[in-house]
Amino acid sequence: MTNTTSTSQGPALEQEGPIKKFFRATEIDTRILGMVVALILVWCIFDIWSGIIRPNEGLFGGSFLTPRNLWTLLVQTSSIAVMSTGMVLLIVLRQIDLSVGSMLSLVAVATGVLQVYQLGPSLGVGHPAIWVLGVVMCLAIGTIIGAFNGFLTAYAKIPAFIVTLGGLIAYSGVAFLLAKGETVAPMDQNFSVFGGGVERSWLGPFWSWIVAFIACAAIIYAIVNGRRQRQRFGFPLRPVWAEVFLASVGSIVMLGTTLVMNSYAWPPKLIENFAKANSIVIPAGIENKDGKAICMAAENVVRCTEGFILYTGYSLPALIAIGVCLVMTFVATRTSFGRYVYATGGNPEAAELAGINTKWLTVKVFALMGFLVGVSSIISSARLNAATNALGQTNELYVIAATVIGGTSLAGGVGTIYGAMIGALMMQSIISGMSLLNLAAAYQNMVVGGVLVLAVYLDQLYRRNVK
Repeated sequence: MTNTTSTSQGPALEQEGPIKKFFRATEIDTRILGMVVALILVWCIFDIWSGIIRPNEGLFGGSFLTPRNLWTLLVQTSSIAVMSTGMVLLIVLRQIDLSVGSMLSLVAVATGVLQVYQLGPSLGVGHPAIWVLGVVMCLAIGTIIGAFNGFLTAYAKIPAFIVTLGGLIAYSGVAFLLAKGETVAPMDQNFSVFGGGVERSWLGPFWSWIVAFIACAAIIYAIVNGRRQRQRFGFPLRPVWAEVFLASVGSIVMLGTTLVMNSYAWPPKLIENFAKANSIVIPAGIENKDGKAICMAAENVVRCTEGFILYTGYSLPALIAIGVCLVMTFVATRTSFGRYVYATGGNPEAAELAGINTKWLTVKVFALMGFLVGVSSIISSARLNAATNALGQTNELYVIAATVIGGTSLAGGVGTIYGAMIGALMMQSIISGMSLLNLAAAYQNMVVGGVLVLAVYLDQLYRRNVK
C-alpha cells in the first residue's frame, strides 16, 4: 500500500504562505492557540499591574507570575476544571446543567455529615475506612443525582434548563437542611489529603520530576503511535519536522510547569511543624560557598537557608484534574460513547435514525456529569476541610463560562475537553488576578460576565467565517 503524505502539494497549497503551511502541517487548532496566547497575555497584565501596586518577585516584578501564585492557581482551578470536562459533553449533546453548584454543596454536606456525625463517633476518629466511605459516597450521590436529572430530561421530556434550574434551588435547600445551617467540620484527616492543603498531598520535587518524565514519554509515544496508525490506514501524514515540533513543545511545557511547581517552598511555619513532628533538628548549618548549608537528619537530606527548605511539587488536586482531563479526552474521542454524543449533538434526528438510543445516552451523560461533580466535591470540601450549603455557590456559572470560553458551542456538536480545561484556567486566572489586586467583588463579577459574553460573541464570529 502506498502511503499518502501531506508533502504532496497541489498548486493551491504551493501558493500558501508560511504561516498557513505551518498550521496545516502541525494541525494546531488556531482557536486553542488563540486561547493560550490570551491566557499568557492575561497573566502578564496581572503581573505587571500587581508589580506597579506591590513589587514582588514575579516575571515582570509583580505577584502573579510567582511559583507560589501559579501553584495556588492550579489548585484553585482543579474543582471547576473537573466539572467543566463533563459540561462539555452535556453542551455538545445540546443539554445543560445549571444545578452543578448546588449539587456539589449537597454532595459535600451529605458526605461531611456522614464523616463527622456518623462514621467518626462509631469507628473512631482517623479510622482508615472513613475516607474510603467518604469518597465512595461522594461519587455515588453525585452519580445518582445526575442520573435523576437525565431521567427527567430524557424520559419525562422536561427541558434540561428547567430540570436543572429546579435542582439549583432544591439541592441547595436539601444541603441546608442536612447541615442545619451550620458548617460541618472537620473532615477526616486522610480525606483532607485530596484538598492539597497538607504536606501529604504534595508529591515533592523527586516524584514530580518522575511524573514529568513519564508525561513527556507519553507525549512522544502518542505522537509516534498516531503516525503509525495514520500510516496503517493510509491517512495523510504530518511532516516529520511537525511531529518533532509538537513533541518538543509538549515536553517543554510539561518540564517548565514541573520546574515552577518544584520552585514553591513550604511556608516557614509548616516546615517548623514538620520538623518537630518528625523529630528533625534544625541546626544552624555549615555554610558552603553559596552561603547555604546542608542539613542532615535521619534519612532526610535537605538544602538549608536559616534552617532548611522543602518544596511542594505537584499537588494532588492538580493531578486529579489532569487525570480527569486525559480520561475524558479518551472517552470523548476514542470510544463509541463519545462518538454517539457528538453525533447526537450534531444532528439528533439523524442519530436516532442511525439506531442511537438518544434517551439512554442523555441519562448516561447527566450521570457522568454527576460523577464528576462528586469528584469536585471531594476536592472542594477536602481543601476547605469543611462542608457548607454555600460551598458550590455560583460554581455552575463558572463551569459553563469555562466551557464556552474553551470553545464549546452552545448550538451543540462541537467542543473539546482540553479547551474547557484552558477555559477553566482562564476563568480562575481572571478571578485570582483581580483578588490579588484587591478589586471589589462587584468589579470581579462584571469582568467575569463580560468575558463570558465576549467568548460567545467570538465563537459566533468564528462560525460565520468558517461557513
